[in-house]
Amino acid sequence: MNERIWEQVASLADLKAAGGVMPAVFDRFKLALYLADDVVYATADLCSHGGARLSQGYLEGHLIECPLHQGLFDIRTGEAAGLPCKRAVRTYPVRIEGDGIVVGFPPPLPADSAAVGT
Repeated sequence: MNERIWEQVASLADLKAAGGVMPAVFDRFKLALYLADDVVYATADLCSHGGARLSQGYLEGHLIECPLHQGLFDIRTGEAAGLPCKRAVRTYPVRIEGDGIVVGFPPPLPADSAAVGT
């Protein structure tokens, strides 16, 4: 049941050209991609505090600074690392295939699992 859907969402060359931080989208998932110490990380793109796009933030080391209120998140774990942020952001597993950045997503829920009482 823990199978993931692995999809290429960007290229390593594009992430490097973007300065190590960029947005990516797959299906309903909006991501922020980061390059730190030659490792690629992926989190949800929205700050858990104010809803700003983390892909527009400032990356220093393994911390992304939210562009709205300057809260911090650890890109490795998603944990809030600076106020006013208190809730973690979701992280996604990443692997590199050639020049492709491939991210693991949870599988979609079965259509009938949302029905009440089933």
